[in-house]
Amino acid sequence: MQNTQRKIETRISRLGPGSVFTPKDLLDLGSRGSVDVALSKLAKAGKIRRLSRGLYEYPKSSDLLGGPLSPDSNQIAQAIARRYRWHIVPDGALAANMLGLSTQVPAHLTYLSDGPTRRVKVGRLTIRFKHARPKQIGVTGPASALTIQALRYLGEKSISHQTIEILRSRLSKTEQRQLLRDARLSSDWIYTAARRIVQGTR
Repeated sequence: MQNTQRKIETRISRLGPGSVFTPKDLLDLGSRGSVDVALSKLAKAGKIRRLSRGLYEYPKSSDLLGGPLSPDSNQIAQAIARRYRWHIVPDGALAANMLGLSTQVPAHLTYLSDGPTRRVKVGRLTIRFKHARPKQIGVTGPASALTIQALRYLGEKSISHQTIEILRSRLSKTEQRQLLRDARLSSDWIYTAARRIVQGTR
């Protein structure tokens, strides 16, 4: 049991502060029973924070605020998706905000999912997973999926040179090349935008 706990502490240390995980993420380190007991002990010791049943966080602290920060909602959504083996993509408004293309914070956190439509409440946070067609989420690169959803939300006429430059700065060269490949399955105007991002053209 102690060996499992040490392994878990090493794993979450590598994941880094702010990471969110479930017992299923750690089953390669021990049996379900030993993992559950280890997580319970770590939570009681204050080394991790229990967000809800079967959902934990390695808290990220702020010297300025003098305590742990609120958990990252995207980390929570990704951990929930891994638990149920869903593939998810932030919905348009959320994707645009995450990429710095919109300063408007969506009133509701919504993710497209290949799982069932469901609302999940974690503390005061409510995340909506909305069932979507495979075409909407069946993109190879996570950064590609995020970018394509943001572009769809903005619409063809709103894609400015500034939009292209922001996306170029946000995506690595590898992610840009993957975006170009993935965008071939989308609308012509999205593929054109992806090509502008890669080529740096207006």
